[in-house]
Amino acid sequence: MEGVGSVKTDMPAVSPLAGEPIKRADAERLAGVLKAVADPARLRLLSLIQSAPEGEASVSDLTAPLDLSQPTVSHHLRILTEAGLLEREKRGVWAYYRLVPSAIAGIADLLTPPRKRATKKAR
Repeated sequence: MEGVGSVKTDMPAVSPLAGEPIKRADAERLAGVLKAVADPARLRLLSLIQSAPEGEASVSDLTAPLDLSQPTVSHHLRILTEAGLLEREKRGVWAYYRLVPSAIAGIADLLTPPRKRATKKAR
């Protein structure tokens, strides 16, 4: 899927939990991504999109489950897309949103202490 309307957000190479100081620019990028997901509606949007039958959803698919208006859902989707967590594909008059798995995995890796990360990969 082509990421029309998505912004690439590079995650820092060093986890803030790795025991090494994180660079200011990396901390700002990571804080921006975490701020994007630090909202209950946005967390639900990520969950709804991920669990959709084809792994994608349009605004019209998401308004009823969230009990939010179309403009509000669109606003939250824009924030998640700009943070690099969603890709947006326009098809006719509809836009469909899909998770960016590498962005979600990147957040998980950054927040997993190095010892636990090594244990997970060894399994």
